[in-house]
Amino acid sequence: MEAAGPGPELSAAWRALSTGLVPPAALGLAAPRSGSVGLLKDSDLRAAVEVLQRYDLHSVLEEWFTEVLQTDLQANIAPEFWNCIGQYENTAEEPQCSLLLLDAFCLLKCRLDPYLNSLDLLEKWTKMGLLLGTGSQMLREKVYTMFKAILFFTTTKTFQEMIQQFYSRTFKIYMRQWKKGEDRMNEGESSMSENEQESDMEDGGGDGQQCMGCSSKKEQCWCPTAMEQFQQLNEILHRLNLLERVSADAVTTILHKMIEERMEHRCRGEYERSFLNEFQEWIEKVIGWLSRVFLQDSPMAHSTPEASSTLKRWRCHVQRFFYRIYASMRIEELFSIIRDFPESKPAVEDLKFCLERTNQRQQLLSSLKSALEMRLLHPGVNTSDIITLYISAIKALRELDPSMVILEVACEPIRKYLRTREDTVRQIVAGLTGDAEGSGDLANELSKADPVTLENGQESDDDICEPEDWLPDPVDADPGKLSSKRRSSDIISLLVSIYGSKDLFINEYRTLLADRLLHQFNYSAEREIRNVELLKLRFGEAQMHYCEVMLKDMADSRRINTNIRDEEEKLPEEERPPFSLVAVILSSEFWPPLKEEKLELPEQIKEAMEAYSKKYEKLKAMRTLNWKHHLGLVNLDVELADRTVSLSVSPVHAAIILHFQSKSTWTLAELSEVLKVPVTSLRRKMTLWLQQGVLREDPQGTFTVIEEEQKDQVEKVVLIDSDEEGDSAMASQADQKEEELQLFWTYIQAMLTNLESLSLERIHSMLKMFVMTGPVVTEIDIQELQGFLQKKVRDQQLIYSGGVYRLPKNCS
Repeated sequence: MEAAGPGPELSAAWRALSTGLVPPAALGLAAPRSGSVGLLKDSDLRAAVEVLQRYDLHSVLEEWFTEVLQTDLQANIAPEFWNCIGQYENTAEEPQCSLLLLDAFCLLKCRLDPYLNSLDLLEKWTKMGLLLGTGSQMLREKVYTMFKAILFFTTTKTFQEMIQQFYSRTFKIYMRQWKKGEDRMNEGESSMSENEQESDMEDGGGDGQQCMGCSSKKEQCWCPTAMEQFQQLNEILHRLNLLERVSADAVTTILHKMIEERMEHRCRGEYERSFLNEFQEWIEKVIGWLSRVFLQDSPMAHSTPEASSTLKRWRCHVQRFFYRIYASMRIEELFSIIRDFPESKPAVEDLKFCLERTNQRQQLLSSLKSALEMRLLHPGVNTSDIITLYISAIKALRELDPSMVILEVACEPIRKYLRTREDTVRQIVAGLTGDAEGSGDLANELSKADPVTLENGQESDDDICEPEDWLPDPVDADPGKLSSKRRSSDIISLLVSIYGSKDLFINEYRTLLADRLLHQFNYSAEREIRNVELLKLRFGEAQMHYCEVMLKDMADSRRINTNIRDEEEKLPEEERPPFSLVAVILSSEFWPPLKEEKLELPEQIKEAMEAYSKKYEKLKAMRTLNWKHHLGLVNLDVELADRTVSLSVSPVHAAIILHFQSKSTWTLAELSEVLKVPVTSLRRKMTLWLQQGVLREDPQGTFTVIEEEQKDQVEKVVLIDSDEEGDSAMASQADQKEEELQLFWTYIQAMLTNLESLSLERIHSMLKMFVMTGPVVTEIDIQELQGFLQKKVRDQQLIYSGGVYRLPKNCS
């Protein structure tokens, strides 16, 4: 009898708790779902728990509660909810769809509220020590996890479309309302409003009779209702702890789409102003909408640490996404940004800011390399244009990355490609001296007050800056290159380093300087003196010594010509030469090789030259002149029967017309024999006199003077012949190279005669030691030397066997 005593008490306690904590329908009892869970007071339920505690059964209460909840969710609540959502397929109007969505979640809240209220009681009893379970916080997390797992483990496409449409619409309405409020507060900010209005019109249909927020007719506008539904739905989801699970994907998709569309509409192709601050303001508006989603900015909001943390996480996500997408867009446009620099400097600064916050350096490097190879590094682009863009790249990428690592890596294809162009050095040197079109950048760089000296000495990073100023290189930097060397490189040093040697540039400048000096004919060299002084700061005194001698030759020539002219003026009229002769006297060892052409001048010209040479020998004892007959400029007047033609021509043109003084008709063969000029070259030279109407060719190969001008012929004015390939007085690069290789060949023959056999490396090292010195001779690399020696082997002038070269027996 005593054993049966606790049965009715325990049974009554359990019945009270089971009907008081969960809906009766969940237990299979006949009771409506809409009714309250139980009519017992908290004190009665607590008394029932104490009964369970006395019999050590209170530990099973939590487990029983979660099992009943799980069963009810799976059997009743989830199917009821998804059946309600399924009605969406039969609903076409967006307002009805939104209302249906809200009704479905209101029903879900109604079904789950009893469990949440009971959960509060269980937590309270656990804190009071009446229950032994997982703890109040763990129980709540377990219940919320059950909601997500059973209700939303998988969602239908219909449901995803409903959520996406609902949040997209409320986002547009919110942004539209914000814009209207902003316009009222500040009417001056109209450009942003107009662009947003354009975007709204695109999204909403754009008719003036339509609301820009909900896209309905203005008299049927349901924006306030939509925002109320938006607030109610967020509160329900927050109550059920389903907010992020249900809305996160939709919110993320909406934000990403809006950011991408706005960026494409406003930023694409615009490089001359920064967009970061403008987008930061726009993102703050977006955060305002997110705060509505996560209950931070609503009348019923209770700011909790969890909600604040969620909003902070979303802010970081939106900003990171913006930086990444904006950086990707600017990386795609980087070629155009570099081309437009410095006007595009704001875009470069924006990209730098974004790169510091994203990990997109490798994306930038690969994209820029690809763009350069596709749009720049091909035969259709002039060398000067490639150099111009490389200079812009140096400026823009230095702004983007002060460590210069991006420039070093991304522009290496440009440097390799420029090495394959024959005219690269010539174009760079022309740019330095201001001769090339659009060469202002290089000329200005050369004029800098504190240039980078291009010396070969090594320097340590420790010598460059104070310890507190030191910055590490990025991880993609080449560890074999000094950081200080990379950071201190300027435009000229980077261009010169394309070839790794200053000698190429020095020799090219000597050729350019010689050409310019020999074409001036007035000894004016102020500009060249300035350039040489500036280049001495870059390349060193020793390297520019030959150029200084060339300038000195021009000054000496002016003085010698003045002295000789003064002597001639003192002579009687009959003893003076028939025409004035002015010479440019060159120190041949210091000038680049001159173009060699054979030309036999008329006797009167040769006599005047001999007279000039004798006067020079009086001024400069033990020295004489070796005349270059084919170089120079002749000012002459050609007097014909009815006119006089005044021209400035080359010596060969003057020699041609002078022979027509003694004889009015000449054949090409006769002139070629007299002048010692090949027939093909002579025919090209005759073109000038044919164009001037001084000579005519009739019949073919026979030329006659035209004493009286033909009235029906159009007059043509040509001052100086340019039919030859270029007007340079210097030997071509190919001719100079051939001459240098012949000099090497002489030394190689002597070495092999004395030492019998030598390897390629030994020959190269000996040539480097004894021959490749001074600016006159450029270096020959080992591959070029190998090609030269193999040619000699093919020509049977060398024997190659066992890795060494020998002279044939008949040559030794």
